[in-house]
Amino acid sequence: MSEAVALRPSGIVIGGFDPDSTAQQAARANAQRIPLIGWHAVPEPGPSRQPDLFTNVTTRVQDVARVSAQWIISDSDGRAGVVLITDASIPFARNKSDLIREELARCRGVRLLSVENIPIPDASSRTPREISSLLSRFQDRWTHSVAINDLYFADAAPAFRAAGEKGSGPPYNIGAGDGDPSAFQRINSRQYQAATVPEPLSLQGWQIVDEFNRAFSGRPASGYTAPVHIATAGNSDGATTWDPSGYREAYRKIWGK
Repeated sequence: MSEAVALRPSGIVIGGFDPDSTAQQAARANAQRIPLIGWHAVPEPGPSRQPDLFTNVTTRVQDVARVSAQWIISDSDGRAGVVLITDASIPFARNKSDLIREELARCRGVRLLSVENIPIPDASSRTPREISSLLSRFQDRWTHSVAINDLYFADAAPAFRAAGEKGSGPPYNIGAGDGDPSAFQRINSRQYQAATVPEPLSLQGWQIVDEFNRAFSGRPASGYTAPVHIATAGNSDGATTWDPSGYREAYRKIWGK
């Protein structure tokens, strides 16, 4: 970040890390009137004053949490036994899992069997062990899982497979965020993941360009936040990313191209 500010660029993207961790450098950029645009840099989309960002491009965590929980409720006809996987060391992740719990609790027939705190850096080593233990504890009562990030199911798959569980479930697993190609591959092949709430990464890239155009022109941020989407094998058409239609044409029109 120090090197980026020293270059005196027209703008800086803070991509996926907390600006407060580089507060001095961010303050220097603000003092030099270098617009800072966050991508998943703070919890909420839109302009931020503390830290001072022209805008932050991300989906709303409340929407992601709500739609993930609602998918479980709908898929189970309101009778799910759920395991929730989170990383309580990250405030953003802990907040997301708390919101998922609140939404699941709205349905009386849904039972939260366990909340598993697995730090993301330890996911590859701990997840298989925890999955084996959970299968032993809950057996057929465990019908659905939701994790704050798809990566947990990449690490869970070998444990499910070793236990003789079918790739198509149960348990039926949804990732409440991310949507990387490996998650889509698991979903499309019905291998230990049924759904994800993916980020529209290309759209967000185009939005970042548009927000810079606005910052350079002295205009306010757009205020746009991409709506959430649930990707399943039934609606992905074999794609490995979530790339909604229409935004390229819309931005080209805004840009006069």
